[in-house]
Amino acid sequence: MFGKKNGFFSDGKITLEQADPEFIEFFSNFAYGEVVNEPGAQHPDLDDSTRSMAILATLIGCQGVDAYEMMLPVALETGVTPVQVKEVVYQATAYLGFGRVLPFLKTTNEVFVDKDINLPLEGQSTTTPQTRAEAGERSQVEIFGEGMRGFAQSGPEETRHINKWLADNCFGDYYTRKGLTTREREMITLCFLLAQGGCEPQLVAHAKANLAVGNEKAFLIAVVSQCMPYIGYPRTLNAIRCINEAAEG
Repeated sequence: MFGKKNGFFSDGKITLEQADPEFIEFFSNFAYGEVVNEPGAQHPDLDDSTRSMAILATLIGCQGVDAYEMMLPVALETGVTPVQVKEVVYQATAYLGFGRVLPFLKTTNEVFVDKDINLPLEGQSTTTPQTRAEAGERSQVEIFGEGMRGFAQSGPEETRHINKWLADNCFGDYYTRKGLTTREREMITLCFLLAQGGCEPQLVAHAKANLAVGNEKAFLIAVVSQCMPYIGYPRTLNAIRCINEAAEG
């Protein structure tokens, strides 16, 4: 269960509790007490492990690698499996790029080794180089509707390759993997987008996709609310605006 965290670091260096006791007290009381227990930020589908996955995805999105390192053991304690953690990190690559995801992959591996989790984990891929494009299009159609059929071959010739990559790489390589459900994948995608900012068109599109796969508006607002301490109020309010726009469209 989520609760007040005591001692943020244990590497022999001064801890935040030692250096900033007043800040740690009010931040911990808010983030791990008030936010977690706020009735308006609850939803039946948002259990502790789902909340943890959302927070991990949000921390990757906002580049909070130190906070991610702190929260990953908590996520494992709440029931997030090592496979689920790795799938969150892997999928982030499609939305943030390898340069911003690599530190989180390294941190994940270090935490797993410290916890005696054997690496590499069992593979989760369900596609081959020959099937990934077709499988990716099926995933796009499942999530966004029939309008995505043939999307990979659409658009201006000079940018058509991006549409192809969206189908075979973003959806064919990532969304078709085992380890997370489609609903979970769309939830973490929403978190990647809302946390990094500047992706409002994609945020609205994936808010709509979340609604289409069964993540209702109240659930999405609960997710954003639980992630607020890690991204601040401006991006939280921006995300809620995008969710509202998606629900009205």
